[in-house]
Parts: sequence; structure tokens; C-alpha cells
Amino acid sequence: MRCRHLVPILALALGVAVSAPPARATADDTVSHPAEGPWTAAHDASPAFTPDGNTVVFTRGHGAERRLYVARRRDGTWSAPVQAPFSGQWMDFEPAMAPDGSYLVFVSNRPVNGTGSVLDGSWGGKAYPGRGGNLWRVDRAGDGWGKPRHLPEVVNAGTSIFSPAVAADGSLSFVRVDPANGTFRLYRSRHVDGRYQAAQALALGGGAADSDYDPAVAPDGSFLVFSSDRPPAPSNGALFIAFATRDGWSAPLDLGVAGDEARLGPDHTTLYFSATDHRIHRLALTPWLARHAVAKP
Repeated sequence: MRCRHLVPILALALGVAVSAPPARATADDTVSHPAEGPWTAAHDASPAFTPDGNTVVFTRGHGAERRLYVARRRDGTWSAPVQAPFSGQWMDFEPAMAPDGSYLVFVSNRPVNGTGSVLDGSWGGKAYPGRGGNLWRVDRAGDGWGKPRHLPEVVNAGTSIFSPAVAADGSLSFVRVDPANGTFRLYRSRHVDGRYQAAQALALGGGAADSDYDPAVAPDGSFLVFSSDRPPAPSNGALFIAFATRDGWSAPLDLGVAGDEARLGPDHTTLYFSATDHRIHRLALTPWLARHAVAKP
């Protein structure tokens, strides 16, 4: 694995700060902007909204100190974020809200059975003690939260599973190590009759040594935004969009912005992501969605 692939992955799983070029404008001058919200600290990331946009769960902290925080908006004003009641003992990060707001999926290095050692990570031929991750689900009940549940082994096949994204039909997209070469790939596990199915790698082109990670999926599955270090991305990775087709996915388009940990806003057309200044930015996807709608046969 070439060294350039370690930069975004270390930032993803280790919480390491990296320097990078500023956001790049596209041909139509569509650029990202800092996003207003309850996130005020450096390295706040991954805002996961309820459908009404009035509750958000996001990651706060750095490295192994990352935890999940919740804020609520009333009369247009956000409350001060508070630590989620199910987060605090272990490294918890990258929350993803189900489109109907009924549950949250997140990454944690917590022991699978609740006791014992935290999960160790392994990718690119190296071990990362205590920096592993599995996917957990916690249900919402009004303003309260249930008890987190470890997702089945068909999803958590290993100790380096990251970056969940949930579609309206329950299908789960996430990041897993490619066993062929140790890079990161996007996978999807369909949810059928209440059960997750065997995960399949998403065919998004790119080179065998390129890493794709941090998916954000439209509720209806019609498009996918993800980060990748494939050309023409800078070494720290850039955002791409791909559209569902009859045969799989369209060729990914470069959104012209460097960033990771993307999430869709409640309108499903605004993208929130971590920019190179380690702050949450927003980007309107409307130009790309409109262009695709016009181009469809």
C-alpha cells in the first residue's frame, strides 16, 4: 500500500491532525462554507440529524477521547451540546442517523460483550492498538435513547469497521479493509426481512491501491457521496458523488472539495463534512443533482 493512503485513514481512525490544501472550487464556482451549528470545537465532526433537523448527534474530541454529543434546536436556537448517555467510557465516533430518525448507528472500540479489552485496529499491514471499531445501533424513543446493540458479524466481520451510512430500507453502507490489499473499501449490507445480508463491495472504479471511505447515502439510495484518495484528489482525500444506475453506480464525479466524514442534512441536498481546517463545512449538492436529472435518459 502506498504511503499516501495512510493519511486519510489515520485521520479517520486515529484522530490525527493533518495539513492539506484549501478547498478547491469546481468549474461552476460551487464552494463549501463553514456550517453554523452547535459544533464549536476543533475536530467536531459527523453531524447526524433527525428528520426535522432539530436534534443532531455528532463526534467531539480527538483520538481515543472522542465521544458522541447531542444538541437540540428550539425556536431556531441550538442548546449547548451534552454527552450522549450511551457514550463516555469508550471511543465512540461517526454517528449516522436512520432516515426516519428511529435509531442511530455509530462506531465504537468498546468490547463486543461489554467487558474486556477495547478493539484493536488493523489495516495496511499494521496494527493499531485500541483504535479498532465495530458498528453499534442505539434506538431512539422520543428524546431518550435505548441501550446500544452490537450489529451482527455479517456486518462486523473484523475489528476495523468504520463510517456507517443508513438508507431508508435499512441497508447499511460502511468501510471495511479490502482483504486483497489492505486498503479501505466501501461495502453495503442489504437489510431484508429484518436481517442484514452478506456485505458486498461497491463497484466504484478507481485503482486497486486507492482507498474509498466515509459514505453518505441518499435515503432512497439514488446517490452516494464518499471520500477517496483516487486521482484527482489531493493526498488527504476529496469528496466524490456517484449515482445509482441499473447496473450499479455511475463513474464518480469529483465535487472539488477536500474533506471527509460527510453526512447529508435533513433536506438531503446539503452535505456536511469535515474540511481541511478540522471544522464542519457545508456544500450544496443541488448543482450536481440537477445536472444528473437533466442528463438521465
